[in-house]
Amino acid sequence: MRLEIFYLIWLDANANGKETRDTEQKLRSIINNLKKFQDVKQCQKYIEERSKNDRLVMIVSGQFGREIVPSIHKLRQVISIYVYCFDKVRNKQWSDKFAKVKAVVTELSELITRIKADHKIQKIVEEPLSINIFMTGGTSTTGVNGQFIFSQILIDCLLRLKTNKADKKELIDHCKQQYQGNTAELSNLREFREDYSPEKALWWYTRESFFYKTLNAALRNQNIHIIFLFRGFISDIHRQLEANQADDTLRVYRSQMMSSDELETLRQSCDQFISINSFFSTSTNKKQALSFLNSCNVGDNLEPVLFEIDANPTLVTNKPFADVTAYSEFTDESKVLFMLGSIFHLKSVRRSSNGQVWIVRMTLCSDDQHDLKQV
Repeated sequence: MRLEIFYLIWLDANANGKETRDTEQKLRSIINNLKKFQDVKQCQKYIEERSKNDRLVMIVSGQFGREIVPSIHKLRQVISIYVYCFDKVRNKQWSDKFAKVKAVVTELSELITRIKADHKIQKIVEEPLSINIFMTGGTSTTGVNGQFIFSQILIDCLLRLKTNKADKKELIDHCKQQYQGNTAELSNLREFREDYSPEKALWWYTRESFFYKTLNAALRNQNIHIIFLFRGFISDIHRQLEANQADDTLRVYRSQMMSSDELETLRQSCDQFISINSFFSTSTNKKQALSFLNSCNVGDNLEPVLFEIDANPTLVTNKPFADVTAYSEFTDESKVLFMLGSIFHLKSVRRSSNGQVWIVRMTLCSDDQHDLKQV
């Protein structure tokens, strides 16, 4: 079972040449799931069959690009296209009409550099946000409120259950299968097996590696078995967040690309409660959060959304939040991380004053807030 949602699709008549094989390792260190095609129809069929929740990054030759890009450009799952060719000028002429074509390049080194830089932003704004909504006044344990309640109980159980070495071994073995042939991630796995300790949990989570990718994907897909194997590490992150709990009320931001349907669901849920089914990463830097949205494709049923969240530490009961910048691989980015399952009160969903983005305003709630006591 594939855990990551990002896929790299490479369509080129020479996709199996020696030069491209040497490049594969570098590409897989960015996006593990790499699929190569030499036939346009097969490639198009594969792309069309992917879920709308998958995120596809495509490398295509100039000749094949002219053929396939018009057909797949509007698909939600396709987020960026890179034309790798010999004739940059000629291929820019047709590709400039397509917003998802991020670059036309003639050098493999430039291709890798560009994909890596763009993916750093994509994994922030393009990863689907998994949320549950609690409709006040509803007491059903099935349907919408049932999902909300189940996710809260699951987190509570995970934090209570003890872990063991066999689970860590099973998790590592599972990841080895997922990342077979990926030298960068296999190296990370070896390091994790030998050097992991509870005080390094946040460092591992904020690092760009299998740990973050696999845990987030398991939480988003509600893969209970993998989540269960991660339970000890989830507890370690929880303890570290608790130890570093913010002292003051913070206003933080999160940029997100959302489909019109997802946005409409939020608009219909104003004044309700939502829980996030994963660890929720935010920034204290509004300008930086907005800059991520500026580099994304708007249109084709997609909306740029900025979450604006007020978090008061006095409301925290058992789901802490903390500034984790010091633990992050990238200390130049201010990062505030909320515990898995954090609950927010959805205040409003409105267009910004300049009309360019949607602003979703939320406040952090305590677990025992009046309307949620029944949970």
